[in-house]
Amino acid sequence: MNEPPPTVGDPSPARPLLVVDVDEVVLRFVGPLERRLAASGHRFTPASFAITGNVYRVGSNQPIGADEVRRLIDAFYDSDGAGQPPVEGAAAALRRLAASCEPWLLSNLPARHAEARRARLAALGIDLPLLVNEGPKGPAVAALAGPDPEARGVIFVDDGPVHLASVRDRVPAVRLVQFVDDERFFAMAPEVPGVWLKTRSWAEVVARIEALPQVAARLAGDAAGAGRTTPADGGDEPPDPPMFPV
Repeated sequence: MNEPPPTVGDPSPARPLLVVDVDEVVLRFVGPLERRLAASGHRFTPASFAITGNVYRVGSNQPIGADEVRRLIDAFYDSDGAGQPPVEGAAAALRRLAASCEPWLLSNLPARHAEARRARLAALGIDLPLLVNEGPKGPAVAALAGPDPEARGVIFVDDGPVHLASVRDRVPAVRLVQFVDDERFFAMAPEVPGVWLKTRSWAEVVARIEALPQVAARLAGDAAGAGRTTPADGGDEPPDPPMFPV
């Protein structure tokens, strides 16, 4: 990891920890990268759930090597990172879930792009803490989860099988959400034992999380508290609609 995760500020088991990947989960990645590769004289032919091994120079049938793929991805962040489009429904879903969970973003990308990524997310209304990571994400999520993740409740959302398995093996009772926005990659995504939900829909993620007893009880308590609040003048006012419907 480039940035050590701080201890989570709210250890209350009533507020689960929600850790969310960024590329292909919150921001679109595969489609914009494919367009940038085409503009640089490459073609992307996804025949497996990977970038490396599926990128070719135009006119060649030999895939380029891993080092060149990393260079092209780094160049993509330079040229396109500030304008990566959002995954449909992600911003509203994260704002809504922040009412009942403690959300963090955990992204594997070169550290020098971290501030540009924070700025892009903020421009989309996603003002959440972002940690930049290297390698499998299990250690980072375990550090965020604290000493008793099973009591607190941890939900981890990512597209990568390696990261899902890493978190599964390091965090007891974690609920894994395998989220892949790109339709082609979703169809090719390997099955990961222990996944709680596999989806391309943020509305489905919200519904499943809010149905958890721990989260539903918190939402019910908040609603009851709001119902007990009366205006200062004693008059009746209708309750406010949900701020971030999905």
